[in-house]
Amino acid sequence: MVFIYYSQGVSSQYLDFTQRLMSHLALRGTEITQQMLNESTAQMHVKHTDEQGHLDIAIEKENIKVSYTVDRERKEISKGVMGAISGAGIGGFLGNVLRKDQGFRDAVTGALGGAAAGGAYGAYSGYEESKDNRTNFASVLAETIKEVEDDLQYIIRGQAEAKEAVRERGRQKLEEDSAKKGEFRNMLEDLYGEVLAVQEEVDMAKCEGVNVTKARGRIDRAENLYKEAQASFEKNEFTAIKPRITASRNMVDKAREALSETQTPG
Repeated sequence: MVFIYYSQGVSSQYLDFTQRLMSHLALRGTEITQQMLNESTAQMHVKHTDEQGHLDIAIEKENIKVSYTVDRERKEISKGVMGAISGAGIGGFLGNVLRKDQGFRDAVTGALGGAAAGGAYGAYSGYEESKDNRTNFASVLAETIKEVEDDLQYIIRGQAEAKEAVRERGRQKLEEDSAKKGEFRNMLEDLYGEVLAVQEEVDMAKCEGVNVTKARGRIDRAENLYKEAQASFEKNEFTAIKPRITASRNMVDKAREALSETQTPG
């Protein structure tokens, strides 16, 4: 008898699923042996109270498939054996054993064969009678799989929420950077206009014979600072832009002051 269960949408957590399932089953009194664990499949022997069988765990698309195969227990065969032997004739069965011309297993096999030929079909009644016992572990397994699935779904949702939070922070940063870039672009355009205006004033004053050495030094420094701010802008080095814009404007103001001093009558 095989019981098949699917754990929905947790294939990405396969290794964690398998380890958790084994741990939870062990806590429920399940003896687990003969484990063969791989990256996408696992096999193991399980025993729970009087029931035992094999588990096969494998990835199936986005799900995990758990197959539980119940092994036929010795007591089930032995219970039905006497009915089968009765059909074949118990005397013949005991005679074979006492003569020691064949082993117990061979004697049982011979007796069951005779029983089947004689119409004694009740030999495996123990199998049907123990279905409820077997499905006890199948129920335990189903409940355990559901618990593990719920745990992993919670983890998956948490991971998805964390990823979404990271993406949201990324989107917010992009929006903030875009807003900063727009603000700095406007500031640089205004600064460039101021530098050009003062440079024109200095050039005109020089043409008029005014000594513009001091003013020229200030406005040249202002232009260099503007260029440095522009380079930082293009590299998105926002922390370096504003101080250079401020320093450049300060030089523009000092160039104006120096130019004004040369043009003021003594």
